[in-house]
Amino acid sequence: MRPTRLLAILFALLVPGLALAHGPTRQKVTLEAEVAAPASEVWAVIGNFQDMSWHPAVAASEGEGGNAIDATRVLHLGAPDGPTISEILYKYDADKMSYSYRITDVAVEVLPVTNYSSHLTVKPVDDTHSIVEWRGAFYRGYPNNDPPPELNDEAAIAAVTGVYKAGLDALVARFASN
Repeated sequence: MRPTRLLAILFALLVPGLALAHGPTRQKVTLEAEVAAPASEVWAVIGNFQDMSWHPAVAASEGEGGNAIDATRVLHLGAPDGPTISEILYKYDADKMSYSYRITDVAVEVLPVTNYSSHLTVKPVDDTHSIVEWRGAFYRGYPNNDPPPELNDEAAIAAVTGVYKAGLDALVARFASN
């Protein structure tokens, strides 16, 4: 048998296996909320990477590096001794009122995602209103084929959407009372 024919046969045998080897696809979530406050006032609340006390799920946080690139923070959820999420800052622009960070450590039981990165920004609408946009990209919590329901794409999207919605709703409520 000639080598080219042998390669063609081997390739034909491998192609169906390669198609079945497809893993998870990157998921994306973007939510926005209009806040009844100037962008500068909203940024004053959410612009410090070290302080996420504005989010109702965060009971406490600690970190190092302020708002410098590679700054880190650990968020304690529910209670100071509750589950944690560790994150690192990789972009920060106070003038554009935005920053980007990624999760470096979280149990999938807490947030069913892997390889998560996020971007938070405040955009002025007018002198009295602003838009807060929170977007993220991530993979589901189970990296292989046939994930259990609690670690599939839908669970990951629902969890991240819930986190964003709770935070944005808290900001809307906070500034609505001012």
